[in-house]
Amino acid sequence: MIAGSVYTLLWFLIVISVGIVEKPYDFLIINWMMTLFCVGGLRYVARWILIQRSREYSRVVIYGAGSAGIQLETAMKYNSEIKVIAFIDDDQSMHGQYIEGIKIYDPSSLSWLAEKQGASEVLVAVPSISRSKKYKLLQFLKQFPMVIRLLPGLTDLAQGRVSVSDLKRIKIEDLLKREVREPNKELLKKDIQNRNVLVTGAGGSIGSEICRQVIRQQPNLLILFEISEHALYKIEKELLEIKSDVQIMAVLGNVTNKQRLEIIFDRYNVHTIYHTAAYKHVPMVEKNTLAGLRCNIFGTLACVEAAINSDVQSFIFISTDKAVRPTNIMGATKRFAELILQALATENKDSKVNTRISIVRFGNVLGSSGSVVPLFREQIEKGGPVTVTDPNIIRYFMTISEAAQLVIQAGSMGSAGEIFLLDMGEPIPILQLAKDMIRLSGMSIRDRNNSDGDIEIKITGLRPGEKLYEELLIDDSAATTKHKKIMRANDKGISMEKIREKLLELEEAAREGDYIRIKQVFTDTVEGFKSSN
Repeated sequence: MIAGSVYTLLWFLIVISVGIVEKPYDFLIINWMMTLFCVGGLRYVARWILIQRSREYSRVVIYGAGSAGIQLETAMKYNSEIKVIAFIDDDQSMHGQYIEGIKIYDPSSLSWLAEKQGASEVLVAVPSISRSKKYKLLQFLKQFPMVIRLLPGLTDLAQGRVSVSDLKRIKIEDLLKREVREPNKELLKKDIQNRNVLVTGAGGSIGSEICRQVIRQQPNLLILFEISEHALYKIEKELLEIKSDVQIMAVLGNVTNKQRLEIIFDRYNVHTIYHTAAYKHVPMVEKNTLAGLRCNIFGTLACVEAAINSDVQSFIFISTDKAVRPTNIMGATKRFAELILQALATENKDSKVNTRISIVRFGNVLGSSGSVVPLFREQIEKGGPVTVTDPNIIRYFMTISEAAQLVIQAGSMGSAGEIFLLDMGEPIPILQLAKDMIRLSGMSIRDRNNSDGDIEIKITGLRPGEKLYEELLIDDSAATTKHKKIMRANDKGISMEKIREKLLELEEAAREGDYIRIKQVFTDTVEGFKSSN
């Protein structure tokens, strides 16, 4: 309109100055209107015709009629694959009003929009919502047969970087029944900033995330210690791309090699060690008991003794809730490793050893290798079935960043073999998790009541060594710490003298392949151990 008006005005001035037409006022108005129609009107008609040609589009609903929702609708207006048919908002004063010709409805209208208007997706455009409110909203939305997508972020939206591909499927992390635990920044940097840090198992799920968190705290040197060449290559490449000033050293090695560890600790003057290297997959360790013993027990022993001999300041061990009254070999090996560290820490109190030993115990990590969430995702992508071992099985969950931050913060607070754990909130039923993931993938569950559903859920039975529920405490008591969401367990240990005696038995039994004797050692030392296999 501005361009057309300026053109018409200039044309008028030229005509009247030359004197070709006397008083061309009527023609001026007609020329102005025809210009606007030809330039703007024809484009509008062309756009309408082209959009109508694309009949295969998704009918979507935007949840949130605020500024984020309005900008989202504007960003998608010219996309022929999507048609926004309604806004949804909790504000009753907005119901019945229109935004760009699109009506705002009450949340109770979602069922009608899905069934009668063919809405297939709901785009949640409330980026500032808290996690607890988001969880309640998702629980409400998942009852409707629509795919749920979240707005990526208000910054991207405001800067015009939002497209259809930016609207990501909702993450399963958003179904946690609690807020993500915020870290204490002072605790995060205490054992890292301006120090030399080493991470064993640096290429694993937890190890790699700890490396990412560590490099943000600006250590002098970060040493990646890993047995897998491919995993070490991947994490080193990723960290180098960050372009940080932190020096990174990639070392291939086995944590059971005490002599090699001491050489590395001394050569690089290591101050802090995060020991994440372990075999953690329950059924796999159940089938490979000797490998589990060597890595989880003797590897931890070699690593901590090398750390003490090299005068490392802080040694942090990664444990698991499966170490509490374990019914599997993996859990038993992790609890035995805890006992070793507790005994060493007690023994070191009366000596001149400066190494602080800490133990961190947490539940399942969302998205880590071998966990249930990536398994369910893979099964859903393949069309099912989704396998659940037992309809009553429940698990505690935390995000991978929470797990890494917990390890770092707990290590900063530890001094004498304490066991730290996170306030995990409420446990999540795995069957319900499977149902939510199917629903949030835009598919329906195939069962007796819905034979035409997309994905079937199959109950397979508990695997060897698997429990219906996991625990974080042995004696059901815990003390508070500097961090309000991190607790300190009061689980009792045993003497180092008895530990050494049982280590000799384990070593001899492993050498002879005597599995019965191995389990007997665990029965004698690990409280509540009861092998289910």
